[in-house]
Amino acid sequence: MPATRSPTHKTHRRAGRPPFERIALLLQGGGALGAYQAGAYQALAEADLHPDWIAGISIGAINAALIAGNPPEHRVARLREFWETISTSPFGVPSLLGIEIKDDYTHQLVNQARAFNILLGGAPGFFKPRVPPPYLTPQGGLDSLSFYDVTPLRETLARLVDFDLINNGTTRFSVGAVNVRTGNFVYFDNTTCDIGPEHVMASGSLPPGFPATEIQGEQYWDGGLVSNTPLQWVLDSTPRQDTLAFQIDLWNARGETPRNLLEAELRQKEIRYSSRTRAATDQFKKAQRLRRAAAKLLTDLPKDLRQTPEAEMLAAAADEKVYNIVHLIYHAKNYEGTSKDYEFSRRTMEEHWKAGYYDAVRTLRHPEVLERPDGPDGVRTFDLARDGRE
Repeated sequence: MPATRSPTHKTHRRAGRPPFERIALLLQGGGALGAYQAGAYQALAEADLHPDWIAGISIGAINAALIAGNPPEHRVARLREFWETISTSPFGVPSLLGIEIKDDYTHQLVNQARAFNILLGGAPGFFKPRVPPPYLTPQGGLDSLSFYDVTPLRETLARLVDFDLINNGTTRFSVGAVNVRTGNFVYFDNTTCDIGPEHVMASGSLPPGFPATEIQGEQYWDGGLVSNTPLQWVLDSTPRQDTLAFQIDLWNARGETPRNLLEAELRQKEIRYSSRTRAATDQFKKAQRLRRAAAKLLTDLPKDLRQTPEAEMLAAAADEKVYNIVHLIYHAKNYEGTSKDYEFSRRTMEEHWKAGYYDAVRTLRHPEVLERPDGPDGVRTFDLARDGRE
């Protein structure tokens, strides 16, 4: 059965760049849920909202590489090629795209069966089971520390991503990972190092499924072990710039109280990997209010007071930059369970892609999302859960 093509309702196209110095795209980790980010990016691309800085964690790092590592006119096509490749059944099972599933219970059973296929057979172009399995492999090597081999991902990245384009600096690119030995969180950024497939893979090396990735003698695991969102990295960077940030989250921090063990497992995973995005945004808003207040206060001070050490310290932190932070958060369906981050079937991929696309289109219908904030703190946040409004 041919693959379902991505939606193409370009009614949200706009003329001219929004009045910000920088457009940032921030991509959270979340495995198979990452197709939601790809769909959201398609809507942004159709609206001519091309990011100047792309930062990602885990699957967000892979999507970031596919975007930054291709010219704008080819980015959506490369994302489609990647997601269609990895959502192909490892056992040739039909995708069931044309068959309607009417109730959540049946849909849940289908999803669980698909996820079980992934556990057994892997995802083509992404990862494959180790043979022999790690518990039959001599201890000490990387092969004994993970259930899957990610060599296919390296090959896919080499085929679909132009790393020379990433490293020429046209688009800033950052991916986060954790040093296994020190436990320190690090960002690989094309302003400070040459990015290769290993940096992207390091950001998604989630144990014990995937092995650590070695870079210059150090081993790295998935950045989501420490922080699953690059929001703070981008907002705290200096020199600061007026920023329009699209934060595309795959885990919703808000949810219902669990009623059973399976729901409890899912809820703790959602809380852990949501990385308190809203709390980080609120904290940044408060800090920016202080920075703007300091900037205003310094302009009103007499010259002799502006030259004191205390005033100079305030001046180093003060600025009057403005920020719009647009949250796009995937809201899981009732039939999705604890396996939703590794359920890579074609049917589910298409569902996630379309959800991201239409959520982004709906948000962009609100013109205030792309307008400079005029409040005292210089920061406005938008949340799709409230129909794109503040």
